[in-house]
Amino acid sequence: MRAHSMFLAIGLLAAPMLAVAADDPAVLQLSQRLMAISANPDTAELGAFERMQAQQAIATLDKAKRRDRELAAYLAERRVEIAETAVRAALAQREVSQLDRTRSDLLIEASRREASRARQEAERLRVQAQIQAEEAERLRLAADAEVLARQDAENALTSVAGKQQQRLSAAQQNAAKLAREEAELVSGQKLPAAKFDNRGEVFTLGGDAFASGQAGLSNGARNQAKALAEYLNIGKKGRVRIEAYDSATGVGQRRAEALRDALVAGGVSSSRLQVSGKKAAATKARSAEVIVSP
Repeated sequence: MRAHSMFLAIGLLAAPMLAVAADDPAVLQLSQRLMAISANPDTAELGAFERMQAQQAIATLDKAKRRDRELAAYLAERRVEIAETAVRAALAQREVSQLDRTRSDLLIEASRREASRARQEAERLRVQAQIQAEEAERLRLAADAEVLARQDAENALTSVAGKQQQRLSAAQQNAAKLAREEAELVSGQKLPAAKFDNRGEVFTLGGDAFASGQAGLSNGARNQAKALAEYLNIGKKGRVRIEAYDSATGVGQRRAEALRDALVAGGVSSSRLQVSGKKAAATKARSAEVIVSP
């Protein structure tokens, strides 16, 4: 509404000025410079306040007495230059904003493509490992009658399977790393600290995730849950177990349920989530864990 009023004021000032500008070349020239801004669809809505001030200065110049014209002409010229500079600055800012949006879109798209390729490679290696495991079993059964031959075959296959498992584990961890980067980029929030152990991928929320003796998530924990929900929705389809801790009876269970509700609000299916409260003291380093099954 304010911008509309400003454009209307400029129009009301410009109309009578055009009628008299032909009598004064300086007024005509300055008015034409302002009209060039209004006539350009890319700049018609920019620098409205500065253009209105310039139009008022031109009107003052047009009405100025002889003794005041030099000062009025100087002020009008400066006001027009300020208006033109303001328009150029607004155009530049618009271009910078557009470039920032384009860069962000490209980064997100590149991250998604890289994560997709990593997931495909992990799946290919998983199938390959499964085929090799089945072949290892067939060979073991075929060599069962000859203990020495069977042992030699198992040793060889164990070595191959170990190397393949290492490659598969590395590919899965790389896919998880890329998925974490994508989740943080899309959600705009940081994930909790993560590690891999024999339970799977484990995200750990620190002691500041909950107030002492309380089950409500802190603001920082809500932001972490937002990023974690995005991560679980990217490519992680397995089961998720939530464990929370507090020495008071029932608080650990309520904390786990609060964290589950935050993940469900972020789009994670509740059927994937299991909660478990632990009656054990929360520490500065750990008040809850989210365990993603391999």
